[in-house]
Amino acid sequence: MHIVIMGCGRVGSTLAHILEDSGHSVAIIDRDPQAFRRLRAGFRGRRVTGVGFDRDVLEEAGIESAAAYVAVSSGDNSNIISARVARETFGVDNVVARIYDSRRAEVYQRLGIPTVATVRWTADQILRRVLPEGAEPLWRDPTGTVTLAEVAYHQGWIGTRTKKVQELAATRVAFVNRMGEALLPKDDTVLQEGDILHVIAADTDMDRINKVLSSAPEEESH
Repeated sequence: MHIVIMGCGRVGSTLAHILEDSGHSVAIIDRDPQAFRRLRAGFRGRRVTGVGFDRDVLEEAGIESAAAYVAVSSGDNSNIISARVARETFGVDNVVARIYDSRRAEVYQRLGIPTVATVRWTADQILRRVLPEGAEPLWRDPTGTVTLAEVAYHQGWIGTRTKKVQELAATRVAFVNRMGEALLPKDDTVLQEGDILHVIAADTDMDRINKVLSSAPEEESH
């Protein structure tokens, strides 16, 4: 696929390298030509100087053949405007914009632009590392309604089928991390020692789920 990235900062340059290593063609846009110094010497993609909401700049970057557009510059407004131009003017279906103001995420979502709220995501990642107990989110939808979380559970749940965990905790088990590998639960999947449990639920329901799982199950669950 051909992918256009706006913003050659640390995130943009890292994405460019990962995507190129995965076999995709990449064009990266930045208004500061010095920003392209972050790209490795062997980078084969296009370097386009300009702003990502300028039609000529986007066309030079190959937007008309792009399968995806990513806006990760340092400006929220620039990211959203350019993402909208990519989608509404050039018909790119897969677009994503980074923002710093998570309060505006719901507005952007209603405009049809998937967003990554940088501050909220960073805070969540830090919390997961400093608060090992309880439920810490791995992902939230832009409106903050749905959460995917890694949840600590009482040892009494070991040996319980994940189907039973869902029934007793009234939640949905998204996946189990077992020895570093993600495992999609089946009806006969049983929690084992060392499994990391991930659930997906309404954000407002996470406290209740955490409370249920922090104690041993109240009924036989084998």
